[in-house]
Amino acid sequence: MPRALTGKNILLIISGGIAAYKVLEVIRRLRDRDINIRAVLTKGGAQFVTPLSVAALTENKVYQDLFSLTDEAEMGHIRLSREADLVLVAPASADILAKMATGQAGDLATTALLATNKPVMIAPAMNVEMWNHPATQANIATLESRGILRVGPSSGDLACGEFGSGRLAEPAEIIASVLDFLEAADAPKPLLGKKAIVTSGPTFEPIDPVRFIANRSSGKQGHAIAESLAQAGADVTLVSGPVSLPDPAGVTLVRVETAREMLAAVTNALPADIAVFAAAVADWRAADAADQKMKKDGSGVIADLKLLENPDILATISASGPTRPALVIGFAAETQNVAEHARAKRTRKGCDWILANDVAPDTGTFGGDQNEICLITDDDEKTDERWPRQSKTGVARMLTARIIDHFA
Repeated sequence: MPRALTGKNILLIISGGIAAYKVLEVIRRLRDRDINIRAVLTKGGAQFVTPLSVAALTENKVYQDLFSLTDEAEMGHIRLSREADLVLVAPASADILAKMATGQAGDLATTALLATNKPVMIAPAMNVEMWNHPATQANIATLESRGILRVGPSSGDLACGEFGSGRLAEPAEIIASVLDFLEAADAPKPLLGKKAIVTSGPTFEPIDPVRFIANRSSGKQGHAIAESLAQAGADVTLVSGPVSLPDPAGVTLVRVETAREMLAAVTNALPADIAVFAAAVADWRAADAADQKMKKDGSGVIADLKLLENPDILATISASGPTRPALVIGFAAETQNVAEHARAKRTRKGCDWILANDVAPDTGTFGGDQNEICLITDDDEKTDERWPRQSKTGVARMLTARIIDHFA
């Protein structure tokens, strides 16, 4: 018997698309968990499923008209959007995604989406060319950058007779995503009351207005750590260099470019209980960045680029005295003798823990989705914890669990 989630509420928005019929199974299975569902049916959605079928399965009134005085008296669109634990848009057509991205509010569905302050999950479904169109992809990127969750689409035969991405995720996948979200929301928050600072991504150190010194860091590991700590209840400030990633849910994001800007942002975020320095900060910067683009003069003489050492953020915070976080964690990105170099770095920087990872080109760690960690907490190599190669999300969860144990 599936575990009941009594007291949980979902606002389901059904937009137009032949895949709308699959959502009836989603409703039925979620109701098996005692999840309360209120549904908004758009005009397009009503072409594929009837209000009566949705009402029968949800055991609630189906809402359709923004300007119904009866509905506004009984259940205004503001209340409708605020009383849910999750707003689920399934299927999410190209049209409603575009309206969400641009903040339109021309009907009940889009008005509720614009008015909600609750998490939103979308399950896109459309023709493959519509899904691949740059406008749709730009809209998806915009929505995900705002923290909107997504499940699917999957690839396969489409109702239009074509094949490719754009197929609505199967009901079981949508249900699993919804249940994972609701159960995570109910999970214990052992870091509640703790404040954390996480740095992520590379830094860009300008040479001139169009060139800079940087590295291959994607920010995936730092962002995953920030999100994992937030899920455990911590109040997280994420200080990120330039990355192409969605903003993690539940964190305060501070965007920076240079190492000096990152140090200033971290210092401004103090005091904190936990600081995790996952950013790959450039070691050097140009001594005199040019105001205009540097040009070749055809002489074959190479421009003289003088470098200055950047501030050492990890060492600075580790030695920050009264404002020093109780637990300071650094990363050591090495290409050889990984554990040995990391152990020396921990001593040299004065931090509490170091997460050593091998970033040699053949590992795919920089920019990739997986990581292999050796956690070093003291000078004795016998205490090193070698974690299995896994996703960066998995590393983030293991680190969070270790942090929880430390404070416990």
